[in-house]
Amino acid sequence: QVHLVESGGGLVQAGGSLRLSCAASGMIFSYDTMAWYRQAPGKQRESVATITTDHITNYADSVKGRFTISRDNAKNTVYLQMNSLKSEDTADYYCKYTASYLEVWGQGTPVTVSS
Repeated sequence: QVHLVESGGGLVQAGGSLRLSCAASGMIFSYDTMAWYRQAPGKQRESVATITTDHITNYADSVKGRFTISRDNAKNTVYLQMNSLKSEDTADYYCKYTASYLEVWGQGTPVTVSS
């Protein structure tokens, strides 16, 4: 099994920055995909960014140019650098680990952007 621990959420003013971290532990596969999702109040959970073991990335259109996903394979950790934050970025952010048959979610970390 894989266990995910997220950190880095909080309150920030519009235009500010935050960096989220998600550390994975347990049965880590040699090739996997780690991703950040978010869910705003009253809305469905949506994909924000994904990154594979070999650092192939994908972003939602709404965050392109503002958010950067990266990972440190030695630490089994994925990061989400969020810049130029907007009020519409306010949501609970979740880390997801996917490999072979396995899909694991983190507990979520809240991000609140005040305007």
